[in-house]
Amino acid sequence: MDPSTIALIGFAAMFILIALHVPIGVAMAVVGIAGFASMTGWNAALMLLATEPASTMANLDLAVIPLFMLMGSLAAAGGLARDIFSTAEALVGHRPGGLAATTIVASAGFGAVCGSAVATTATFGRVALPEMLSRGYSGGNAAGAVAAGGTLGIIVPPSSIMILYAVLTEGSVLKMFTAALFPALLSVVLYLCAIWVVARRSPASMPGTQKLPVSERIKAIGQSWGAILLAVIVLGGIYSGIFTVNEAAAIGVVFAFLFALGRGKLNRGTFVQVLSDASVATVMIYVMVFGAMIFSYFISLSGASERIIGGLDALGLPPLGVIFLLIVMYIVLGAFFDEVAAVVITLPFVLPIVLALGYDPIWWGILNVAVIGVGMLTPPIGINVMLLNAMRSDISLYAIYQGVFAFVLADCARILILVLFPQVTLWLPSVL
Repeated sequence: MDPSTIALIGFAAMFILIALHVPIGVAMAVVGIAGFASMTGWNAALMLLATEPASTMANLDLAVIPLFMLMGSLAAAGGLARDIFSTAEALVGHRPGGLAATTIVASAGFGAVCGSAVATTATFGRVALPEMLSRGYSGGNAAGAVAAGGTLGIIVPPSSIMILYAVLTEGSVLKMFTAALFPALLSVVLYLCAIWVVARRSPASMPGTQKLPVSERIKAIGQSWGAILLAVIVLGGIYSGIFTVNEAAAIGVVFAFLFALGRGKLNRGTFVQVLSDASVATVMIYVMVFGAMIFSYFISLSGASERIIGGLDALGLPPLGVIFLLIVMYIVLGAFFDEVAAVVITLPFVLPIVLALGYDPIWWGILNVAVIGVGMLTPPIGINVMLLNAMRSDISLYAIYQGVFAFVLADCARILILVLFPQVTLWLPSVL
C-alpha cells in the first residue's frame, strides 16, 4: 500500500480512537507503531517502542515540566493566586470593569508560576468568579473574564506547552520564554482594552468597587510579596543567566514549598493532594510525548508532510494564506482539545509545512500557543468555557460565550499583529 495512504488511514484511526476515549498519547503510539510496522516490519517497530520512551525520559529539558507542575500546585495551595488577586483588586478594582481587569492581571501573574491554562482557569474560577458575582457583575461577563484570563497561563512564561514545543522541535526553551514576553504583554493590554470597551457600553454589568485610600493600596502590594518574589527568582534567574531553566524550576519548587509550609497551608492531606495533582498532569504529558514521538517517526517515514506541502503548492496560496489556514485549523482543534493535545497531535505534519514556507520555528511556536488559546474560548466546546460551566452550572453556556466574545475579538487582533509583525515575537530573542 502507498505510504501516504497508510498515513491517511493512520490519521483516521487515531481520531477514531480518541473519539472512543482512548488516551491521546496511547492512541498516537498505537497508530504510530502499527503504521511504522506496516512499512518496516514489527522488529523495527518494537525497537522504536522500546527506545523512544527511554530517550524521552532521559531528556533533561523535558524534566523541567514536572518541576513547574509541582511549583504551580504548591503556589496554588499556598494561596498565591488569592494574594495576587487581592493586590490587583486594591489597585484597580474601583474602576468600572476593575474586578475583570484584576482577574486578567492576576491570571497573568499566576501564569508566571503555574504554566497551565486549565489550572489558571480553575484557580480563578474559585478565587475571582465569586468575588465578581458578589459585587454585581453579570454571570457572563464575570465568567468570560476568568475564561480569557485562563488562556494567559500558557502564553506567559514559564509555560509547560512552550517547554514541550521546544523539546519536540529540538529548540531552545529559553528562546521560547524570551520570545513570549512581548506577545504575553500584548495579550494583557488587549484584554484590558476589551474590558474597558465592555464596561463603557454596559457599566451596570461591570460595576466598580469602593476605592481604597492610597495607604491601603500600597499596603495591599505587600500582600503579594510571595508571588512577586517567586516570579523574580524563577524568571529573573532564567533571563539573567544565573540559573538554567531546570535549576530555576527546582529553586521555584523549594521556595513555593517553604512559602506554603510557612503559611500553615500544607498538612499531610494537602501535600499528598499537591503531589498527586502534579504527578497526574506530568504523567499525562509524558504519555502524550511518547505517543507524539512515535507518531512523528511514522509520519516522517510515510512522506505525508511532503505530500501535504506539494498539495499546498499546487493550490497556489501565498505563505500567509497557508498560515491563516493553519490558524483556523488550530482554533477548531483548541475548541476540542487542551493545549498539550492540540500541539502534539499536529506538530509532526504542521512544523515541516511552516519550515518549508521559510518561517522561524520560534515565531510559529508562540503563534501556535496564542491560537490554541483562542480555541479554548470558542464554540462548540471551548475547554475553558466548559470548565467554568461545570464549576458554576447556574451560569449558562450561552452567557459565558457572550462574555468571552470581546476577548475573542481582542485575540483576533493579537494574532493578526503577531502574523503581520513577526518582530514582536523575534526581536527580543535576537538582541538577548
